[in-house]
Amino acid sequence: MLEEIVAKYNYWIYVVLMMIGFYAMIGKRNMVKKLLGMNIFQTTIILFFISTGVKRDAGIPIVDKYAGLAGELEVAAVMNPLPHVLMLTAIVVGVSVTGVALAVLTRVYREYGTLEEDEILEKIGR
Repeated sequence: MLEEIVAKYNYWIYVVLMMIGFYAMIGKRNMVKKLLGMNIFQTTIILFFISTGVKRDAGIPIVDKYAGLAGELEVAAVMNPLPHVLMLTAIVVGVSVTGVALAVLTRVYREYGTLEEDEILEKIGR
């Protein structure tokens, strides 16, 4: 059993990082810390998907069309580029969301003078 745990050490690291990000989103009251927790969580998911898309001793996904038509192509020897492409898109979306969130946090700070969730809720009357 210990050998199985050691063999999948990267998954355990991902779980720990996800829990750190999740704790920061749920447990912290400062909105910047919540945003950092969200970024940690998102980065961990991206790393997880990239690591699951890796094949050992696989070639790049550029295939000669004549080899493919002749049936000489061995699919197991070619890496699937789809997880990497999707995660590239997720990175772009994540950077955009972070930028918009920082702009909103700047506006909230100008309006209320704080980024602490409890103080903001107190000021709006809840």
